[in-house]
Amino acid sequence: MAHDLIQTFFLIFSGAAALASLALFGRQPLLVAYIALGAILGPHGLGLVTDVELIGQISSIGIIFLLFLLGLDMQPQALFNVLRQVTHITLISSLLFAATGYLIAVLFNYSALECLIIGTSMMFSSTIIGIKLLPTTVLHHKHSGELMIGMLLMQDFLAIFVLLMLISGVSSSGTDNLLIFGKSLLALPLLIGGAIVVVRWILQPLFARFDRIGEYVFLLAIGWCLGLAELAEIIGLSREIGAFVAGIALATSPIAQYIAINLKPLRDFFLILFFFSLGGAFDLVLIPHIIIPVLVLAAAMLCLKPVIYKFLLAKSESKALSWDIGFRLGQNSEFSLLIAYLAFNTQLIGTNASHLIQAVAIVTFLVSSYIVVMNFPSPIALSGKLRRD
Repeated sequence: MAHDLIQTFFLIFSGAAALASLALFGRQPLLVAYIALGAILGPHGLGLVTDVELIGQISSIGIIFLLFLLGLDMQPQALFNVLRQVTHITLISSLLFAATGYLIAVLFNYSALECLIIGTSMMFSSTIIGIKLLPTTVLHHKHSGELMIGMLLMQDFLAIFVLLMLISGVSSSGTDNLLIFGKSLLALPLLIGGAIVVVRWILQPLFARFDRIGEYVFLLAIGWCLGLAELAEIIGLSREIGAFVAGIALATSPIAQYIAINLKPLRDFFLILFFFSLGGAFDLVLIPHIIIPVLVLAAAMLCLKPVIYKFLLAKSESKALSWDIGFRLGQNSEFSLLIAYLAFNTQLIGTNASHLIQAVAIVTFLVSSYIVVMNFPSPIALSGKLRRD
């Protein structure tokens, strides 16, 4: 087993290095190389990497670190101010995207429940791609970065509630559903309060005393991130929310920026696995059966999302900033994949509906990445004039 895992990592990272080199020479986004490599080496391609589910589970650590680092860069008061500003924009846009997805699914004769779940999966944009393609200076210091983060976080909260409703809806009665949902709502403020207390009375004194030992700072930060992520999962939230709360609670510490800088390479390591698993898990044989609804739905989302975001932001933001944010949020979310996975495993939707959601997510990931890296500042922009970090 150990040998197989080492061989799998060799194939993934050696293959990613080779394909990424070709992508850069061909002026293509690196994300495309990682997803394409998964499709090539995965069980539906050459079959050299068969345990894509295991890789996907390991890669989820990358999403946890991504949100932890995001929390480290946000002061709590600034976060609350941004959330107040973007709440109505997020709710209105999410409803419009869901309605569009539902109507298109109806046109292609999916069942009523499948249409509802397909529509719901269209509500969200990708936290991973949105933040990964955002220049560091924008992410940390500019109003546009705060707006994007606020909108993505609101969408993440909505996605968590959708997942909770799916879980409770198939595992318990109506009364129990309300109890589970209510407990989850109550758990969030308790988690935040507990995290602030632990940081104030335990972590900060430890960091202050041993801050010269870099290895210890690194270890304590990872332990805190993963520990709170696991606690959030246990109390009915999600590991992603727990990791973000862990970062927010630690953001006021003087050592927060040092931790953020040192954890970025580890985050990128796991995110490569995430995009590989995304390509590897998709069954290419089903493409002929779903290609038309995939293209229609993906085109609708790619065209509609920037326009709706631009329209909703135009009242308070400049035209250029509204378009910039609209195109950066023009794809579907990794939460769409989780919704498809959970709904399929609980037999709420069929194979075609599940792969429709997955395919639309992958297509919008790829096309949206192309649009951003070719037209807007990003760390992996194809043009030297647009490359920012």
